[in-house]
Amino acid sequence: MTSTATRDTFTSKASNYLDERTSMSTLVATLGRKVFPDHWSFMLGEVILYSFVAILLSGTFLTFFFEPSMTEVHYEGSYVPLKGIAMSAAYASSLDISFDIRGGLLMRQVHHWAALLFVAAIGLHMLRVFFTGAFRKPREINWVIGFVLFILAMAEGFTGYSLPDDLLSGNGLAIINGMVKGIPIVGTWISYLFFGGLFPGHEIVPRLFVLHIMLLPALVIAMIGVHLVLMVINKHTQFAGPGKTNDNVVGAPIMPLFAAKAGSFFFIVFGVLVLIASTFTINPIWNYGPYDPSPVSAGTQPDWYIGFADGALRLAPGLETELWGMTLSWNILIPMAVLGIFIVLVMFYPFIEQWITGDKREHHIAERPRNNPTRTAIGSAGIVFYAVLWAAASSDLIATHFRLNVFQVTWWLQATLILGPVIAYFLTKRIAIGLQKKDREILLHGYESGRILRLPGGEYVEVHEPLDEYESWRLKSFDTYEPVMVRPNAKGRITPGTHLRAAMTRWFFEDRISPVTRGELEAAKHDHH
Repeated sequence: MTSTATRDTFTSKASNYLDERTSMSTLVATLGRKVFPDHWSFMLGEVILYSFVAILLSGTFLTFFFEPSMTEVHYEGSYVPLKGIAMSAAYASSLDISFDIRGGLLMRQVHHWAALLFVAAIGLHMLRVFFTGAFRKPREINWVIGFVLFILAMAEGFTGYSLPDDLLSGNGLAIINGMVKGIPIVGTWISYLFFGGLFPGHEIVPRLFVLHIMLLPALVIAMIGVHLVLMVINKHTQFAGPGKTNDNVVGAPIMPLFAAKAGSFFFIVFGVLVLIASTFTINPIWNYGPYDPSPVSAGTQPDWYIGFADGALRLAPGLETELWGMTLSWNILIPMAVLGIFIVLVMFYPFIEQWITGDKREHHIAERPRNNPTRTAIGSAGIVFYAVLWAAASSDLIATHFRLNVFQVTWWLQATLILGPVIAYFLTKRIAIGLQKKDREILLHGYESGRILRLPGGEYVEVHEPLDEYESWRLKSFDTYEPVMVRPNAKGRITPGTHLRAAMTRWFFEDRISPVTRGELEAAKHDHH
């Protein structure tokens, strides 16, 4: 009892000492009261964080054994097919990690699978935020930070799988080198600076190593930290339901319930990653061999998240123009311009939509995608655009596996890249509007029960079952906005962009379905059978 009391006294004094100098209790109390909504889609953000922790842990292990050097050595490890082959020290150390370091191959595969999950979870999380309108005020800045985090994650992945200096990663760097050199005037100089001379040079692996383990992780950690701080400040969005308003958050506080659930979920994510890494081989560098720039290799595929850039290069027309002694390679410049515009539009979409709609209010209730048909249609068009570019990165494999002409596959993908997003936009919008009409009908008249009754006057009617409180709230809790109007007597207040904004607003809200009013609900109750 005495030792227990002494220990408690020491703990109390230590806690008071820290609290008096850091005000830690205030922070802990504030965070402990932070409420998280109970919905499965919010777990995507947790998957991002936990997979990044797995990346850091496995990456730290790999750093102890990887040698970031392009010095030529002769392999003398335990993988017999490559014994005596000249290769870089980076590739030799990667083989040693895979075959001679206890647990090395497992850590390599955990690292790679965790990186894929990290990027995939960010993408799915951003899609959830986009389609539910969770990027609206006051979360516009957090959307930009999340998108920058997505770009950094792709850069981190690219620098990571380029480090082993195998044939696959070398071909990826060759593509990057070609794209950089396609930039007029400065492209060649940027390539020389990046590779330390002529491609592939002897400096690229050490430089990528510094980027991969120092600069990019520091930026990712900083972005995650800022993202979490803004999430606490702005609070979570939540889906509509009884008791859920724009001024509260209904769910579980961090302490103790959510912390226990989050801790358990971390071990589930980490366990699944280890299970996948133990079962499925990924990036078997020993099959590729060391990089040699002299032969031409076919069938190389980047990791899926870089596929859209490779696909854009494959679909671009092979056009070149000689101008002022320079060669303008449009097959490189056009993809870079299109992808750059696409990235900028996605990054600043919250501000674009806010300008179109004129909506300056704070939003803490997540929208159902069907209740904003235009935004949902835009998102579907963007997904199709990305998916076609992604598929184009495997155009040669599609042709060989299905015994098709590779040029015909490319032509079909080029046509789909242009027509696919347009078709997806119109189909998605009509489906969303149809679902809105169905919701409106259900809200006013209830569900069909299949029971037919005969009224005293001889009339036959079908009995409809009324909605419960939660379902009714979910269907009716959304609002809409009227298009911006330019009135003839407002000449003094019309700016050059007013007409454009009015046209964009009309387009954004065309064919909209207005929410059910209180009067319509009351009238429906009187007519309800």
